Amino acid sequence: MTSTAPEATATALRTDTWRGTGVATQILVLSEKSLRRLVTDPKLLLFSVLQPLILLLLFGQVFNSVSQTPDFPEGVSYIDFLVPAIMVNTAMQSALLSGTGLNEEIKNGMVARFRTLPIWLGSVLVARSVLDLARGAIRLAVMVLLAVTLFGFSPAGGVLGVLGAFGLALAIGWGLGWVFLALAVWLRNGESMQAVGFLAMLPLMFASNAFVPVDGLPGWLGAIATVNPMTYGVEAARGLALDHPVGWGALIAVALSAAIGAIAIPVAVRGFRRPA
Repeated sequence: MTSTAPEATATALRTDTWRGTGVATQILVLSEKSLRRLVTDPKLLLFSVLQPLILLLLFGQVFNSVSQTPDFPEGVSYIDFLVPAIMVNTAMQSALLSGTGLNEEIKNGMVARFRTLPIWLGSVLVARSVLDLARGAIRLAVMVLLAVTLFGFSPAGGVLGVLGAFGLALAIGWGLGWVFLALAVWLRNGESMQAVGFLAMLPLMFASNAFVPVDGLPGWLGAIATVNPMTYGVEAARGLALDHPVGWGALIAVALSAAIGAIAIPVAVRGFRRPA
């Protein structure tokens, strides 16, 4: 009589082979890992917070006299005018960090290790997006707190208005973050990523209404500002914080951010699945 034990064992092994977890679990585990690194690395948090604080300090002093010009909104202090713009700019900087951070993970081999696991590779990008959204929220919260305590930020919209501007800035940063993630996986070069980010961020920031009202800009620069998407994001965030009428501006900004994300996500996932 022949024993069927080896065959039964082989069948059991084939049946019980681990095929990986579900996508939701993968995203949860990878996001938890990324967030743990954010919390346990104080240097990462410190340098993330310093940049918006320096912008607030420098531009708050350099452009303070703008509040005395005829084109400046009446009854609004320059710091109340500036902080919503810095919030949007901070969210955009966090979006750029999404791409540069992913490039670093590709370079140090972490992504190569993920490729050996039975997971959906897109979950790595989603986890990265969650990390950068959390980091952006921390940067914004600390920046607003310092603006209130050190610079006297006290907009007419109160807490609700500031929270609205806060959420809008995060939505803009999330949408742009996926654009930079897509660029990172297709370029796969940290220096190229930095150059593209610099070329994109500089005109978006300065050719807009972030620091000066559009009416106070030179004619040619004002024309650029009127087609600059950052102008409308800043205008909506500023309107919420200052309790000015925003109309459909905030909803349009959120809808555009969601549309940008919806387009960039499949592009990023497709590029990420390419062989290195």
